[in-house]
Amino acid sequence: MKLGTGLFTCQRRPDDDRAMADLYDEMLTLGREIDDAGLDSAWVSEHHFMPDGYLSGTMPALGALGAATESVELGTCIALAPLYDPIRLAEDAATVDLISGGRTTLGLAIGSNPREFDAFGVPRDERVDRLADAVSLLRDAWSDGPIAHESPFHEGATGVDVTPKPAHDVPLMLGGAAKPAVRRAARTADAWCAPSSLSLDGVRKRVEDIRSVREAEGLDGEFTIYVLQHGFVGDSKAEAWDAMRDGYLYLQRRYAEMFSGDEVHELSDERRAELKAQAVFGTPDDVVAELDRYRDALGDDIHFIFRTYYPGIGTDRMVESVRRLGDEVRPRLA
Repeated sequence: MKLGTGLFTCQRRPDDDRAMADLYDEMLTLGREIDDAGLDSAWVSEHHFMPDGYLSGTMPALGALGAATESVELGTCIALAPLYDPIRLAEDAATVDLISGGRTTLGLAIGSNPREFDAFGVPRDERVDRLADAVSLLRDAWSDGPIAHESPFHEGATGVDVTPKPAHDVPLMLGGAAKPAVRRAARTADAWCAPSSLSLDGVRKRVEDIRSVREAEGLDGEFTIYVLQHGFVGDSKAEAWDAMRDGYLYLQRRYAEMFSGDEVHELSDERRAELKAQAVFGTPDDVVAELDRYRDALGDDIHFIFRTYYPGIGTDRMVESVRRLGDEVRPRLA
């Protein structure tokens, strides 16, 4: 069982008086700590036009992390595929992979925020088709020779030879919880990421579906299951929750605003309780016990993305949680 962390969003809360550049320095500091702690992966997330400066440039961020680290897997969780020119994405991801020495995983999803699609001039009803097209173009772009795929959205791509090629075969991870999204990942990607909104039983059912689809259709080769969930490590459950709470709930308010289009000043008591119940937090023993539940349900070969980056809670707190993940949690999952 592998263990990674993130997701770097570099958001500046209203009560945070740091400059935006300081938040990116914080990301690099935490990236180095993740690498030094021996964790398996570090991840960035993407959204656009947010008042708090939510990270929008996934490839520059991964390039910086690639230069600052030595061994940790680096990935997007998630890049919004329909908003990209896939040829440029293929070039940028290849550059990141060369900088990092072959440590890149590219996670993609269809996106949903209407404001983002409107600003990029991309019709939302083309989301699924554009994601599927991007997957085909990326694979073709990174293979030897010119692109053979005929894209309905990028007519000039056919015949183009994207160079340089990445340092390794960059795995493509797809997100999404709906059955079509899960089966799309099973058939066309190298990995699927379970979103944090899913219960363990919800993840298990989808993993069973993926394995069933791949077996029925004779799809061989390595396929990775990533599981994303929020959490934190502390001296007690109360201390860990206190450390993560304000940043975690702030993040969830921003997501609620993003997807509803309405301002959200406070989450309801019911929603706050629900979010606390689904998070994994506490002492190393508490965290290991919860991760063992995932391993028992899904198998040993999962990659758990333990989301411990929260806006405005303090770099030192997050560094300490990362170090304890590396020293006290990961060795017990090996």
